[in-house]
Amino acid sequence: MTDPTQQLLENIRQQEHPACIGCSMENGSGLGLKFSVRDDGGVQAEFNCSPLYQGYPGYLHGGISSLLLDSAMANCLFAHRIVAVTARLIVRFLFPVETDKSATVRAWIREYEPPLYVLEAELEQYGKVLVRGFAKYINRDLI
Repeated sequence: MTDPTQQLLENIRQQEHPACIGCSMENGSGLGLKFSVRDDGGVQAEFNCSPLYQGYPGYLHGGISSLLLDSAMANCLFAHRIVAVTARLIVRFLFPVETDKSATVRAWIREYEPPLYVLEAELEQYGKVLVRGFAKYINRDLI
């Protein structure tokens, strides 16, 4: 795999996800997530959990939590010059995510099981992991 860089992440994201609801800056209805490459090769972004995205009163909708995790994992792959699509996503809701508060989403590559990339992600508030995701991605050229 290629060493991840912020420039690589930005270039591939702009080319491959120009109108993505999660990470596009051009999608006015999207979340506008801005991912940064971490020293460990993963990525992270901050997200304001607006009440606009709630399910139950005061809590972030589970679908939005899942979207955050999936977007983080896809952008982690972009940072490594990998363009792949989600083949399987498992989400573990450990605790509710509060609205009107900021959260951090992180993702990293765990391993490569040809032809699948195995990734993990987590969503946290106040340093506590509230949601975890595990996914397998397949290179887009193989589908």
